[in-house]
Amino acid sequence: MTHPQAISSSVEKQRQEFPGLTNKVYFNFGGQGTLPRAGLEAILDAHKFLQQQGPFSLKVNAWLEQKNCLLRQEIASELGVFPETITLTENVTAGCNIVLWGLEWQEGDRILMTDCEHPGIIAIVQEIARRFGVGIDICPILNTLNQGDPVAIIKEHLTPQTRLVVLSHLLWNTGQVLPLGDIVHVCHNYSDHPVQVLVDAAQSAGSLALNLPEIGVDFYAFTGHKWFCGPAGVGGLYIRPESFSSVHPTFIGWRGINMNAMGQPTGWKEDGRRFEVASSAYPQYEGLRAAIAVHRDWGTPEERYQQICQLSEYLWQGLSKIDGIQCLKNSPPEAGLVSFTINRDISHDKAVQELEKQGFFVRTIRDPNCIRACVHYFTLPAEIEQLIGAIGKII
Repeated sequence: MTHPQAISSSVEKQRQEFPGLTNKVYFNFGGQGTLPRAGLEAILDAHKFLQQQGPFSLKVNAWLEQKNCLLRQEIASELGVFPETITLTENVTAGCNIVLWGLEWQEGDRILMTDCEHPGIIAIVQEIARRFGVGIDICPILNTLNQGDPVAIIKEHLTPQTRLVVLSHLLWNTGQVLPLGDIVHVCHNYSDHPVQVLVDAAQSAGSLALNLPEIGVDFYAFTGHKWFCGPAGVGGLYIRPESFSSVHPTFIGWRGINMNAMGQPTGWKEDGRRFEVASSAYPQYEGLRAAIAVHRDWGTPEERYQQICQLSEYLWQGLSKIDGIQCLKNSPPEAGLVSFTINRDISHDKAVQELEKQGFFVRTIRDPNCIRACVHYFTLPAEIEQLIGAIGKII
């Protein structure tokens, strides 16, 4: 088993920013990241400031507008986009709802999804289909984890009625990274009409090194509480400028509209703010902004991603050597998610429970039935070795 390069002192220092790592061995970043100390302090400081200045005052309102702009700038920098293309939301699901309910569906339209999407997104698409007479097609991406061409599979399942493709960039269950740029190119150049692409970026934002304009994706819904290690309740949606006019607001409020001197609505905001509704948990915004700054202080998105891949390969190698363990991927992962099965009498649920009793945090996945462990760039090789040892003992 190839040992990763020695962990630098910068990683050890970085780990001190995350108090949630001190009493556990944490491999659940794909569910929720551990909030850095700076993120928690930023949330508390924001609450204190609001109360000291008057939570609803001219000074506070100007301060909030400034801080919201700064958060958009931080997020945009991570995604390689302009701040004006970002809508601040609560989470991935909220962003997907904005797009799915904002498109003008016609009876007979079809949505193409992969067979690896999250239940929350599946449920939205099913209700869209019921309400508007839209058809749903499912393409078998799961079978391409170790062989096959996901781009070709998606292309085969496009039809003249396909209006939208819904997929994940980094699959939450198997850890497969889809070649999103190639998929977008196929969809945009399909037959006689371009097909738009909506991406569930729950696992990719904050873990992969991203340049969304280069990829060309239409809609990219992400969250801040997973790989960005921000607080729960803050996420975002990127809308490609060329696709902006195709989506219309469904939930509407003062944050998304322009108003005249009499306070009456006069039209929509001309940027991502159009899809924001009303008052939000603004101190949480400051928590995410601080968390992103912590990551950026350590390294670039590309540097963080390379470290994640190095560590996930180390975990994959170790698990692959345990008799009774089968990793879903038969080659090193391309991101931080490592999914595996136990071929012994112990169930996956029982194994996860036993591991958590010992201070190791992983999770089960139902489809395919497996266990998922997630490494971040500041995970230690020693922690990976401890997890491998603990799994070997319980099975």
